[in-house]
Amino acid sequence: MTRTLHASPGLAEASAFAPPVITGTSAEQALDILFQALLDVARRHDPDLEAVLHGTADISRFSPEMLARALQVQGIWFHLISIAEQNAAMRRRRHVERTEGRAALSGSFAKVFAEARAKGIQPAQIQALLSDLRIRPTLTAHPTEGKRVTVLEKFRRIYLVLRELEMPRWTDRERNGLMNELRDQIELVWMTGELHLEKATVEREVAWGLHFFDETLFEMLPETMDTLEESLAEAYPGTSFKVPPFFQFGSWIGGDRDGNPYVTAAVTRQALHRNALASLNRYRDGVHELGRTLSLTERALPLPETFRQELDRQLAESGQARAIARRNPGEPYRQYLTCVLRKLDATIARNEGEHPSGPDYASADGLIEDLRTLERGLEDAKCGALGRDLVRPVRRMVEIFRFSTVRLDLRENTTRTTETLQALWRQRNGEGEPPALGSAAWRQWLDAELVRPRDPERSFESLPDAARETLATFALVAEMRECLDREAFGAFVLSMTRSVEDILGAYLLAKEAGVFLDAAGPEIRPEICPLAIVPLFETIDDLRAAPAIMRELLGVPVVRRSTRWQGGVQEVMIGYSDSNKDGGFVAANWELYKAQSKLTRLGQELGVGIAFFHGRGGSVSRGGVPTHRGIMAQPPGSIRGRFRTTEQGEVVSFKYANRGTAAYQMELLAASVFEHALAGDGERASVGHDDALEALAGASRAAYVRLLQTDGLVDYFQSASPLDEIALLNIGSRPARRFGARSLSDLRAIPWVFAWSQNRHVITGWYGVGSGLASFLEVRGRDGEATLKRLFQESRVFRLVLDEVEKTLMMVDLDIARAYAGLVPDAGVRDRIFAMIEAEYALTREMVLRVSGGTELAERFPLFRDRLKGRLPTINQVGREQVELLARYRAETDEDRREAVKSALLLSINCIAVAFGSTG
Repeated sequence: MTRTLHASPGLAEASAFAPPVITGTSAEQALDILFQALLDVARRHDPDLEAVLHGTADISRFSPEMLARALQVQGIWFHLISIAEQNAAMRRRRHVERTEGRAALSGSFAKVFAEARAKGIQPAQIQALLSDLRIRPTLTAHPTEGKRVTVLEKFRRIYLVLRELEMPRWTDRERNGLMNELRDQIELVWMTGELHLEKATVEREVAWGLHFFDETLFEMLPETMDTLEESLAEAYPGTSFKVPPFFQFGSWIGGDRDGNPYVTAAVTRQALHRNALASLNRYRDGVHELGRTLSLTERALPLPETFRQELDRQLAESGQARAIARRNPGEPYRQYLTCVLRKLDATIARNEGEHPSGPDYASADGLIEDLRTLERGLEDAKCGALGRDLVRPVRRMVEIFRFSTVRLDLRENTTRTTETLQALWRQRNGEGEPPALGSAAWRQWLDAELVRPRDPERSFESLPDAARETLATFALVAEMRECLDREAFGAFVLSMTRSVEDILGAYLLAKEAGVFLDAAGPEIRPEICPLAIVPLFETIDDLRAAPAIMRELLGVPVVRRSTRWQGGVQEVMIGYSDSNKDGGFVAANWELYKAQSKLTRLGQELGVGIAFFHGRGGSVSRGGVPTHRGIMAQPPGSIRGRFRTTEQGEVVSFKYANRGTAAYQMELLAASVFEHALAGDGERASVGHDDALEALAGASRAAYVRLLQTDGLVDYFQSASPLDEIALLNIGSRPARRFGARSLSDLRAIPWVFAWSQNRHVITGWYGVGSGLASFLEVRGRDGEATLKRLFQESRVFRLVLDEVEKTLMMVDLDIARAYAGLVPDAGVRDRIFAMIEAEYALTREMVLRVSGGTELAERFPLFRDRLKGRLPTINQVGREQVELLARYRAETDEDRREAVKSALLLSINCIAVAFGSTG
């Protein structure tokens, strides 16, 4: 480890000390404290690792067992660095708010609304946007998180203790007690073991997702809404705004069937009930606390007549009026809350499969109304502040999370849905084969079935198992919307969408499973689909085809009726990962931009709002860019207040593990969406911008595809990276390949990106960019260079792409990459492919700096540069050890020795991923 990562020598050598108060906004004091605590634990359990922490150990001489322990302590240290950085970031934000005011905070509601007011934006425009606003980060089950929930909890506690050490009120004795607790938590992490020893299950993934709601999101999202209201009041004093629960969370965990055989209808049902119980139990805690707190008596506070009538009704409905009155004599608000609590208990019992003895809540709407009644009762009794401060947070929580915590999306790919449709065709038509996909006959069959009355007695028992399973998942929607919550589901996401027929097929499956509703009305024909069917366009060819597909789809009557019923908005998901894997970084970003622009114009033409669901990952290669800049670089008019994005793996931990960070991330996301929407058509491309970006994308894609099509690339990739070994990490229930094949096309984007980052090639974030820029300059000469510099200054999307490429280049280390390449047995393949990568890296570095005007990589990003440079010496050392471990693991034949090497190898993979902050 490098000295820049940890404490000063004097502090590190001390065996015990009274830690100072953490002051200022730097991470250095927090790092000193955390390093000392980790060092104390290391000395107690494995003194040989002290040299590892000081960066003086020659770990190349370690046995596999000793190397595993060294890698574990390095991994823990990287986690602690991240905690110190988050803590420092929170202190910086607080410092700015204290000294300059909240409106000075970049990414805050206060700043956005203050700027809106200065631009003359009127309250009516703000209210219209609030009414249409829909923001939904969606947690996915993608296998990119190595930490167990029990370890997440311990790191959370470390963060909290570190925050306590900021307080100046403690005595030396109390401060030493906090330091002891910090050491205890680090010791528990040390002794617990971070990695999963068994393959992750979907049930475990559900528990992992709910952890963040229990720890932070249940509390902090309502507070974020309060912050918005406060900022509106500051910017527009005297104006009353109605703020709906526009910010909600979605999830794929337990609903994502795409390539995951472990997600069945039964598993999805279990996930829905666990999600429901998480929110119901939190509401129970909130209502119980209200009952404990609101001890107002009729002697001191006359009861408003309207509230008395509602109380009498609740008591009568409970069937326990006398018992409740005897328990809380003269305390009407406690009596009322006792009735609410009993109904909540009955609702929880029903969701646990029991038969409640008393009344329960059929939906979250009933609980919301009961809490509103309580607020009005306090307001009428001239205790409105109690209602606002105590009751409203609980009511707002219920409005946001309802009885489902998240809106669970279902996801499946078109291969599976088509197989189910073909099975239905055979069942209905007897012998013979279904019409060919894409044929007129196939489309005619789909159209006919969509308008044919559904036979409620139709049985699916004769269908193949896979088809029955697909239909059973759709049938859950109808069942659980009725008995759990009407917003228990978000959408059905159709992966690998290639045609209108693919989407209509999903509608037909929903109809056959009983999801459709009769919605007779003067303008709505019977039968609509209440479940949003969302096509996912992933590859570059798919993105290019999307506008024509959506134009045809939105002309289908059942789709138009359903879209109108769902609020007049059709959602479209766009994939950053597969488009990047398909065409490289520049081409993918440009094709995503073009597709959104064309679809936005299509929606305006047809009178249907097109909302985009951004399928981003954690790394730059998969769309993981700074939140504000990423949103502001979207095409003008493409958001208009509706924004969905995936959040997965280590990104979820980074954003939502701690309350302060979670509050900041949610406010940043919502404020950025507001800012983009308020900008309206905002940035318009200057003359020549589109043509230039088209040429750059084409040339960079050509260079990237040449690499992919080079003979031996698959063999090179598998040998020169831990691609196959990543699957041994047990960090997700889903296989690395959709259909089990061994081709590059079948490989999921996550392991594709993950493995290229481990071996320090990182081609997914830069390869082809240099060739694209050089080709542009070669063709256009001096005018081309001026065009590129103008693009860099004026085009948000080009600037974002080039900035992220430049930062990614800092992660590349060709010396270490060459060591990984040494694992490729075929020298001809090894030398040919590595030479291509080496040449393209040099060209990309030269071209990027030429356009940006820099002299060194990432000099425009000092925080990023310093953060990464402080980690690189240790990351590089771990990378060299990983090369050796890969060679030994692949060659070892003795099972016991191979297992020992595997443990160290997996820890090295985890350590590098933690250090970079993203796996895939």
